[in-house]
Amino acid sequence: MKQWQSIISHIEQTTGRAFSVEQQQSMAGGSINSAFLLTDKNGQQYFVKTNQPGQLAMFEAEAHGLRALASSHTLRVPETVCFGENPAQSYIVLEYLDMCGSADQRLLGEQLAAMHRVTAEKFGWEIDNTIGATFQPNSWTADWLMFWREQRLGFQLQLAAKNGYGGELQSLGEKLLLEMPKLFSGRKLKASMLHGDLWGGNVAGLKDGTPVIYDPAFYYGDREADLAMTYVFGGFTADFYASYQQAFPLDDGFAVRKIFYNIYHIINHLNMFGGGYHGQAINMLEQVLAETG
Repeated sequence: MKQWQSIISHIEQTTGRAFSVEQQQSMAGGSINSAFLLTDKNGQQYFVKTNQPGQLAMFEAEAHGLRALASSHTLRVPETVCFGENPAQSYIVLEYLDMCGSADQRLLGEQLAAMHRVTAEKFGWEIDNTIGATFQPNSWTADWLMFWREQRLGFQLQLAAKNGYGGELQSLGEKLLLEMPKLFSGRKLKASMLHGDLWGGNVAGLKDGTPVIYDPAFYYGDREADLAMTYVFGGFTADFYASYQQAFPLDDGFAVRKIFYNIYHIINHLNMFGGGYHGQAINMLEQVLAETG
């Protein structure tokens, strides 16, 4: 338990309650962090994610993202208890939520639509964060297409070039960066509050079906970017999409922009995990470019 002492002390200082770990259980925490459930003899429980020293900024951004999402009073998110760093690890401590059920998909759609109605004056955020393990810049920008060109798709293409993925990926990507205004003709873009990494693994349900979202890559942007991400790995039902559409109808052309937005995530996966995503990125780039004429 020695490795936990500074974290336990931090929990006690933040909550003002004594906490003595009786049980430590390893939990599924994704491919980026290690995750644990800490329980004391009185039944207090906390969900803790750890990483190597030097990752404090990642957890700090996550904490601020969760708090920003909570401020919308729409979707449920885990409350941040504390975050910090010691010689052995960086960490974040969260409220433990027993997500043993399936999210009510209709309610999820309604609440996500409500969250997307919370807007900012510009696109981006005051804090840079991460998408998976990749740095994600968020400098405030008045123009959405400039933001996406410089801090999303263009940024991932630059990383891909550094990682050895040049040639066709770069030429197609550069062409799409020039052609992408055609995808947005006639749309009035607003800077909506976004989760930023809304795939099925970052959504769950409490026992009563209450939806919970977590592990955000938070920023303000086009709400379609969040909706697009829900299609990448599945996990969202027809009820979710129907409910969202009823609450906050999507603009014409989303079917193509959905592919466009997800190119960012596929190239990010290419940069994190390797060449298996290269062909998929090429196919998506060609598909969207064919639509731009």
